[in-house]
Amino acid sequence: MENKKSRKMNLKNKLKNNKWDGSSVFLVIFAIMFVAMVIRAFIIGGSAPQMLPNGQIVQQNRPIELSFSDVLRRAPDIQTMEIRGNDAKGTLRDGTKYNATITYDPELLSKISENGATITIDNSKSWVDYLGTWVPILMGLFFIWWIFRGFKGGAGGISRTLAQQNPTKITTGKTKTTFKDVAGIDSEKQELMEIVDFLKNKEKFKEVGARVPRGILLSGEPGTGKTLLARAIAGEANVPFFAASGSDFSGIIVGLGVAKIKEIFEMAKRNSPCILFIDEIDAIGQRRSTHSYNDQDREQTLNQLLIEMDGFSNETGIIVIGATNRPDMLDPALLRPGRFDRQVYIELPDLSGRREILDLYSKKVKIAPDVDLQDLARGTTGFSGADLENLLNEAALHAVRGGRKEIAQVDVEEARDKILMGPRKVRKMRPEDIKLTAYHEAGHAFVSIMYADITDPIHKATIIPRGRALGMVQHLPIDDKVSMTIEEVKANLAIALAGRAAEETFFGMNKITTGAESDIAMATRLARYSITTAGLSAKVGLAAINQVNNFGSRSALENASEKTAELVDNEVKAWLDVAHADAVKLLSKNKETVKKLAEELLARETLTGDEIKEIVSGAKKKTTSKKTVKKVKKNAK
Repeated sequence: MENKKSRKMNLKNKLKNNKWDGSSVFLVIFAIMFVAMVIRAFIIGGSAPQMLPNGQIVQQNRPIELSFSDVLRRAPDIQTMEIRGNDAKGTLRDGTKYNATITYDPELLSKISENGATITIDNSKSWVDYLGTWVPILMGLFFIWWIFRGFKGGAGGISRTLAQQNPTKITTGKTKTTFKDVAGIDSEKQELMEIVDFLKNKEKFKEVGARVPRGILLSGEPGTGKTLLARAIAGEANVPFFAASGSDFSGIIVGLGVAKIKEIFEMAKRNSPCILFIDEIDAIGQRRSTHSYNDQDREQTLNQLLIEMDGFSNETGIIVIGATNRPDMLDPALLRPGRFDRQVYIELPDLSGRREILDLYSKKVKIAPDVDLQDLARGTTGFSGADLENLLNEAALHAVRGGRKEIAQVDVEEARDKILMGPRKVRKMRPEDIKLTAYHEAGHAFVSIMYADITDPIHKATIIPRGRALGMVQHLPIDDKVSMTIEEVKANLAIALAGRAAEETFFGMNKITTGAESDIAMATRLARYSITTAGLSAKVGLAAINQVNNFGSRSALENASEKTAELVDNEVKAWLDVAHADAVKLLSKNKETVKKLAEELLARETLTGDEIKEIVSGAKKKTTSKKTVKKVKKNAK
């Protein structure tokens, strides 16, 4: 008995707590109209044929359809006619039933009645007619009431109804992420330890009278760990973590964003102390303009965010953390003290940071002992934490495809080359194209060895096609460089143009190809940057000609006269010509050595840095049989 009573109570509570929103009401009304239309169609369409016990079907007399012209033509044949609006039905003199659509015309009716027909006009309305008349009216009135209720209630009504659906991503409970799960950004973690200390020990700050930042803005390149760092702060402080995206506060209904801002801040206040994280805050925090008439809803949402951040006091224990890749787009009012007091820029990890990140993620996968994570960190300059995690995942997938149970060095190399250059291409290349590519890459590799004491050491050379490249020579920096000397710049220019120089030296000017396209573009960018921005040219001087704007792009020749622009173009060409001549000179004096490099590339497709050094130095000569060369050429066809 008690179980039955408890079940009834639970059912009553469910029915009591079940609240219908406007969308549910509209759905019910539309369902009623649909059912009414089906019933009406069934009534008009007539009944189905009857079936006798022996299985035979009795075909009933189905009415024929007559057009208005048929009614005019067959007026003498009509015996009865019942008119309801523009629809007419009845029987002909031979007993055939009919349905027709007519236009009310007294002359037509008098003509039909003169032939002895019985005419009945029905002006009554059925419940289906009343339903079709009043339901749209009631729906319109209900929608108008719903809209005005939303405007009158502010965050209530329509805005509250939709906001209660809560599309924001809210983490219930407390996140388990801590600073141990964040690597490569030690300086940023140290700066944010104050927030953790405040959430743990408020009294220590109150005694001194210090005001802890109400908001922290995390900015940086994509994948640098802004969201992970925000979760780690909440995990270290052992407080609830609420996360939302800037796009969650936008909608087609005016006032919806304002209602959502109020809702999430009220939720944060009920669970304080806590961390409130808004990702991609530039979606609602963009700079306001006097001409943005079409963006009033977004500006109202931003205004509500400003009010909420300025409204709660320091004692609430709510820390708002925003994340964006474009801090230059944010409104100045959002960045003033009292809102986002502190801005933390998270840079791409350096060499030691990349090694820490690789050590962290390598614990989640099985890696063979021969994998050198330090070399992997050296060869991933410019990679973010997310990129490094993706690299190890790609290596793990490659190991599975190869049937290995742990990641080997070959898997790591393949994953890095795939991310940097693109997936391996299976192309049917002509033997002469393969040979030319081998000499092209051998030219890069040889000049790299010649400048090994100035530039980054060579890691490997390969003629395996990837992406748009037919081959590549890869360098691994010993450490992260923040600048280059003019000697390094000119050495890198010679290395970049060594591929074209090798084509000219071994095949002649008539056999050069378009394969040096990316090399020439890279060398031109480096030379122009050194001359116009870095001030490394004695002829142009120290004037910065093309400035870098906030978004990292450059104008062609900003702040330069026509004479200066011509001088810059001539100087860029002179630098490239000198680098090209230097590469040609080095290759011409060492043809046999470069030829050995090219033959080894033809045979093995890939040479490591140590193998290249051995060939160039002559310490260990390797020969390749003609059979192997023929096999490689045959596979390339």
